[in-house]
Amino acid sequence: MEILAFGVQADERPLIEKAFAPHHDIRCLDVFLTEDTAPIAAGYEVISTSVNAILDNRVLQTLAAGGTQMIAQRSTGFNNIDLQVAERLGLTVARVSSYSPYSVAEFAWTLAMAVNRRIVRASNRTRDFDFRLDGLMGRDLRGRTVGVLGTGKIGEAFTRIAHGFGMNLLGWDVAENPACVQLGMKYVDKDQLLAESDLVSLHVPLLPATRHLIGAAALRAMKDDAILVNSSRGGLIDTEALVAELRAGRFTGVGLDVYEAEAGLFFLDKSLEVVEDDTLARLVTFPNVVVTSHQAYYTEDAVGQIIEATVANVLDYVAGRRSENVLVPAGPAA
Repeated sequence: MEILAFGVQADERPLIEKAFAPHHDIRCLDVFLTEDTAPIAAGYEVISTSVNAILDNRVLQTLAAGGTQMIAQRSTGFNNIDLQVAERLGLTVARVSSYSPYSVAEFAWTLAMAVNRRIVRASNRTRDFDFRLDGLMGRDLRGRTVGVLGTGKIGEAFTRIAHGFGMNLLGWDVAENPACVQLGMKYVDKDQLLAESDLVSLHVPLLPATRHLIGAAALRAMKDDAILVNSSRGGLIDTEALVAELRAGRFTGVGLDVYEAEAGLFFLDKSLEVVEDDTLARLVTFPNVVVTSHQAYYTEDAVGQIIEATVANVLDYVAGRRSENVLVPAGPAA
């Protein structure tokens, strides 16, 4: 069987081809799955998609009409898939339930340190042989307070690094993580966490209940000199409200690896085009903001694990098995 993979990055392609080679043929495309590209999948029983694919009602209808029966998404998040429509159409949908939490946690800290120590500004200056220190002063993190919203595997990995920095640990989640408590984390309500934290990092999934978790009121509750980092999902932050606070001169720094309207932008080269997203255009102009293109997961270790899990998901589908990675099963479990 030949499998069609959408949205494959250049670095990712040889890893995917090598992983699938002993089992099935695979055709890799760099284009993302959208309403316009969905007809390409006609005749492919199994397709693989990236996190920025759009699998809404129209796309799923097109896929099903073309003979697709299984969608293997190469990510943990699945908010881009209309699971109810997929179930109605009899499609099997699987994701990667977990991969290296250190990839994202370490990158979140990279963003935090970059904005705290003004790394981007310093690098840009030295390229012009400007070696002044004006405007580059940061702060020691030791002894300051970090607030971790979401203390699952990635949040725990982030917390362990914070513990290594010697920070006071505050956490917020639906359930306490014993490992974080053992490190000294104190669980508090969201308002207290935001009010007391010098650094706030988001590590929760995007669900209806968490959309705009950090909205206008939450942003106002934070310290004026706080650092905010989001390496989870863009929809967790109300970006327009964030821009308004930044315009008012608030926050030491903001590090964003995700953006709520990133679909159709991130992972693509838009350097020669006029980007019509005024909110994003304004966001990247602030000197205390660093925006990266959803790359926190992008390490050899994590991508390798994602691909291994994707291969396993396809093999399970072919064999009629059902694993914890299956979001929508088609037919009875084997």
